[in-house]
Amino acid sequence: MKQLTSYNRVAGYLNKLFDLLNQHFFENELARPTITIQSTPRAYGHFSLRDDAWVSTLGATHEINIGAGTLARPIEAICATLLHEMCHYYAHVHSIQDTSRGYTYHNKRFKQIAESHGLIVEHDPKYGWTITHPSEALLDFILENGLTDILITRNEHYGISVSGTGSHNGNPTPPTPKPSSSRKYVCPCCGNSVRATKCVHIACMDCQAEMVIAC
Repeated sequence: MKQLTSYNRVAGYLNKLFDLLNQHFFENELARPTITIQSTPRAYGHFSLRDDAWVSTLGATHEINIGAGTLARPIEAICATLLHEMCHYYAHVHSIQDTSRGYTYHNKRFKQIAESHGLIVEHDPKYGWTITHPSEALLDFILENGLTDILITRNEHYGISVSGTGSHNGNPTPPTPKPSSSRKYVCPCCGNSVRATKCVHIACMDCQAEMVIAC
């Protein structure tokens, strides 16, 4: 796969990610929205409740946005953000009220949806159950599908803060995109697996065989 170093390629890639996540975690229940890449000063992304956020001669769609200045994160973080917004989409489709206080506070209904669709959820005192991280199931999904990091990001203003899964440090230039360090090792005999953040030599003690990086 070509490196993701252009806006147009990234736009297409995010649509691919949506389709893969939709199939794996939602059984293709969600109609593909219009996926945008725009500035989101207070969040990594958003889901538009309007079903006519985008209109064309073919009809109308919801919108999921990924923050343009937050693309220089590991692919597991990008997938977690996209999956987070897809959980809001799922709640909307099923008429589940998963937020309050102007759609900023994430309640336990959102927590339940997110945890059943590939995310780990933590509580924020102000915004509720909004801090999401990739679960083991999502990390395995990323490795199995060979998903790669996005190597382009938007240079945005100093000191932009975001809520949810982290914040910018206010650097004058955006962080240089770095490849994900997560990798999966599998025993060629029994299939046992472990994950590491660097290259290691590791063996399966059950089979006395050296584990290999999963392809």
